[in-house]
Amino acid sequence: MDERQPMNQTQARGVRYARELEGHLSWLDTFSGTALGVLAVASGIYTYLGVSSLLDDNGAMSAFAAIAYSVAVSVGIFVFWSYMLRLFPAVRTARARAGLLGAMGLGSVAIVAMSSWLNAAALAGSAAVEQHLAETVQDYQGSLERAHEIALSAQGLERDVARVRQSFEDLSEQEATGNLSGLAGRGAVFRVLRQKSSELAALEAQIATQTPLVATAFAEGNQILSRMRALTVEPGPVEARSVEFSEQAVRLAGLITQLRQLSVASLVERAAQDLSASVVLPELDASSAENRTAQGATITSVLEVLAQRATTLERAAQAVLAMPPPSETTYTPVSSADAVILYARNFVPSWAGAIAIDLLPAVLVLILAITQSAIRSGREGAAIEDTLTLAEIRAALTVMREMDETAQATRTPSAPASAAPDAAPKDTVRVTPLKST
Repeated sequence: MDERQPMNQTQARGVRYARELEGHLSWLDTFSGTALGVLAVASGIYTYLGVSSLLDDNGAMSAFAAIAYSVAVSVGIFVFWSYMLRLFPAVRTARARAGLLGAMGLGSVAIVAMSSWLNAAALAGSAAVEQHLAETVQDYQGSLERAHEIALSAQGLERDVARVRQSFEDLSEQEATGNLSGLAGRGAVFRVLRQKSSELAALEAQIATQTPLVATAFAEGNQILSRMRALTVEPGPVEARSVEFSEQAVRLAGLITQLRQLSVASLVERAAQDLSASVVLPELDASSAENRTAQGATITSVLEVLAQRATTLERAAQAVLAMPPPSETTYTPVSSADAVILYARNFVPSWAGAIAIDLLPAVLVLILAITQSAIRSGREGAAIEDTLTLAEIRAALTVMREMDETAQATRTPSAPASAAPDAAPKDTVRVTPLKST
C-alpha cells in the first residue's frame, strides 16, 4: 500500500514554475557560450590596440607580442567567466558562495588590471593625450604670464630710480645757486650730489634698455603658445603632434627663463645698497673755517637724505623680489594608456565602457544564481518522482528494461527450465502517475 501523500497545489505550482525556468535556461544555454566568446574577443581586440600604443617598436616581434597578449586576455576572460557561470549558480552553502564571490571579485580586479585600462586607452587614448597637451599649455601660459608680470614690476622700478635721481639733481641745482649750504658754486656738496645723480642715471638707462627685450620675449612666448594650442586640436596622429609640441615647449621654457633673467629687481636692490655705502667725500674747499663747517654740515644732511632714498629704493626692489616666481613647468610626454589613467576623471564614459565589456558576465552569473535558487525553491518539498517529466520516466523505464534483459542473459544456462520460473521471480516496476498541474 502506497502511503506517500500526493502533492498539494502549492507544491505542484512550484514544480511547474521550476520546470518553466529550466526550460528558459536550456534555451539560453544554446548561445550563452557564443555570447561570452564574442565579449572576450571584443575585449581582446581593444586590448591589442591599447598594447600597440605602448610599444615603441612597430616591427613584427612587437606585433606578435601584442597579439599574444590580447589572445591571452581573451582566453583568460572566457575561461574565468565560464567557470563562474557554471560553478557559482550550482553551489548551495553560504560558505561556498562567499568563497566563489571572493574569487570572482579577485578575478574582476585582475581583468581590470590586465585588460580594462588598455581598453580605455584604445577608446580614449588620443583624446587623453590631447587633454595632457592642453593642460601643459595652460601651465606654460601661467608661467609665462607670471614671469612677464614680475619683469614688468621690475621695469616699474625705473620710475622710483628716476624720482630719486631727480631729487638729487634738484638739490645740486640748489647748491649751485647757494640755496642749500649758503655757498653758491660747484663745490664739495655739489659734487657729492652730482656723483649720486650720475649713478642713478646710469642705472635708469640700464633699466630702460631692458624694456624692449621684455616686450619682445613676451610676444614671442605668446606666438609659441598659439602654436602649441593649435597642435592640441589639429587633425592627424597625436604622436606626431606631440613631437612638435615637445620642441615648442623647450623653446617656451627658454623664453620664460629669459624673462626671469631680464628682471632688474636684484640689480636695483644692489644699487640701492651701494648708494649710501659708496660715497666718495670730496675735500672741503671753502675759504674760511666757518664756510667749511657749513659745507660739512650740509654734506652730513645730504648723506642722511641719501640713506633715506636708498632705503626706499631698496624696499621697492625687495617687494618685487618677494613676488612668487613662476612655477617650474616641464612638458613630459605620456603614452595614451598613461594619459587615460592620469586624466581618468575626464573620461568616465570610456572607462565605464572598457570595464563593462569585461565585467558584464558578472551580471549573467548573478542572474543564473538567482534563477537556480528559484528552481530549488520551487522543487522544495516535492518528491523526486513528482518532479520527473514524462521523458525522464520513459528513459528510466528503458534503462530498467535493458538491465532486466542483461540480467536474464547472464543467468547460468545449465539451470533446469522447470525451476526457472520459481527461481527468478519476475521484476515489477511500479510507476506513480503524475498528477496534472
